[in-house]
Amino acid sequence: MTNEQIRSYQSVIVSAIKNEPMSKHTSFHIGGPARLYAVAHSSDALWQAVQAAQKFDIPWYVFGGGTNLLVADAGFDGVMIQAANRGVEINDTTVKLESGVITVSAARKIVDAGLAGFEWAVGVPGTIGGAIYGDAGCYGGEMREVITSVDAYRVADGQRVTLTNQECQFGYRESLFKHEAYVIFGCALHLKEASDQAESQARLHQVMEKRKADQPQGSSSAGCAFKNFEFQDEKELEILRRTVDVIPASMLRNKRISAGWLIEQANMKGRRVGGVEVSMKHGNFLLTTSTARAQDVVALISLVKMNVRDTLGIELQEEVQYVGF
Repeated sequence: MTNEQIRSYQSVIVSAIKNEPMSKHTSFHIGGPARLYAVAHSSDALWQAVQAAQKFDIPWYVFGGGTNLLVADAGFDGVMIQAANRGVEINDTTVKLESGVITVSAARKIVDAGLAGFEWAVGVPGTIGGAIYGDAGCYGGEMREVITSVDAYRVADGQRVTLTNQECQFGYRESLFKHEAYVIFGCALHLKEASDQAESQARLHQVMEKRKADQPQGSSSAGCAFKNFEFQDEKELEILRRTVDVIPASMLRNKRISAGWLIEQANMKGRRVGGVEVSMKHGNFLLTTSTARAQDVVALISLVKMNVRDTLGIELQEEVQYVGF
């Protein structure tokens, strides 16, 4: 970026600041500076921030809560735009959520409003935009099961569009948005009235407690680092069957092998590169220390993938998004 580009952008997005450390805005708490950093508190402001970047030919990246985001040690030579549009609208069984809404907060508000079907989302870190982008899910629920439409800006033709669930091409941790350039403004959900609100509150609490029990607490991480392994044919598990004593029946039944379990079977728990280590509590979490660097995360991800592939015959895919590499 040139100084002229920076001045031009700041003349339009006056709140944009220079050389903001991205370690302050990611759950890894690592990453170098963005040449420009802007916060958008509404969907219109988000659109304007992106359009300004396009107008002045500045590289841009939109993010929400900074979970599952790894920014290079050298930073990002462009503008990092943080979506902080936090509108929530509940009308009967339809819920509209803007992309900057914290997912945990949305789950609580929805249960408080007497609706059911989104309790599981209290276990999802980050924002609704990221949850849409990656078809987030946990504890038996997934975004694709409740989304009816997504509002977005299609970069290819500069149009604001509303996409149906089918048009979003959702799959396990997959969507259209991972393959084509869109800026997500928000979504509409279709839920159901809770037959017993106390039961929904209890379910919410159960998910929160299970998350605390299953996942490392009080450490910096990006949530699950890898996707669980989905298979269609058990021939894909040939090496795994020869290597481990028993594959849990639930994983075989669901045709989805837990990445954390695979990492544990490959004896990678506790492995460390620089200031980053694989959690001893849950193998799918990479924990960072105050000395961690982005290059340590990249190296450890590579090491984990190599060991799981060579030991168990399975190729893991990371959920982490890379910026500035």
